[in-house]
Amino acid sequence: MKQFILSRKPDKDGIVKLEGSDFRYLVRIRRLAAGDSFLALLPDGEETQVEVLAINGSILTGKCTFPKNLTQRTAGSKGTEKKSVEELPKIILFQAMPKGDKMDLIVRQAAEGGITEIVPFISEHSVVKTLSPGKQKFARWEKIIKEARQQSGSRTATIIHQPLSMSDLINYWSTLGQSGALGLLFHHEGLEQESLHSYLNSNPKAVALAVGPEGGFSGREISLFLKSGFKPFKIGDTVLRTETAALYCAAAIRILLLEKNSWELKQTKNRSA
Repeated sequence: MKQFILSRKPDKDGIVKLEGSDFRYLVRIRRLAAGDSFLALLPDGEETQVEVLAINGSILTGKCTFPKNLTQRTAGSKGTEKKSVEELPKIILFQAMPKGDKMDLIVRQAAEGGITEIVPFISEHSVVKTLSPGKQKFARWEKIIKEARQQSGSRTATIIHQPLSMSDLINYWSTLGQSGALGLLFHHEGLEQESLHSYLNSNPKAVALAVGPEGGFSGREISLFLKSGFKPFKIGDTVLRTETAALYCAAAIRILLLEKNSWELKQTKNRSA
């Protein structure tokens, strides 16, 4: 289901002013006029209804009203399941910078798939060696996320970080690990490992997935990840392109988390029957 996402929060009076591509989409494509209303998501994922107050020149002025909690409005047999799905552990993608425009595809797929955070970083095998992607490229990634969420209907407010160095990435991971996150290192050979299902059975508060660039991680980087508490895993026996691996692994993690949640609900219902 398509949805509209506001780029910024309303002011203290609930007023938003939309222009540029947002204005063109709402006025020229959806043909909204003063007095019309539409549902939208705030940047943090909260749903709101926007009443169009006025359209002047190339600016649409609207007023936001905030409905009651969606979970309360959908109370009933499905209420508990909806609440549980919303409380799934966050999935954070640590993505080594690939070459060319592959990062655009990775960002789009991650946003569509409900990834909470995208953390690019510079790996030893990354062709890109600069930590600054440039304002235009970073703005493009943010635009891609917004378009992907509007198209897919994802309620996850995906955010993307500025690229980090390897040392800064490990420092960021240390904070996550101390708060109960699970670190998973995607690597296709030579490491002892448990199954992905077994790792996720530990009920982590968040899952950080590390995916390498073309050529994979160096031996030094693998050792650094493992010493930092990451767990190695692989899916199948094929060697995946970096843009495929990010989607493939993140999807596998999300599906297992969703299914695990569903099994627990069914077991609870069976015991109470």
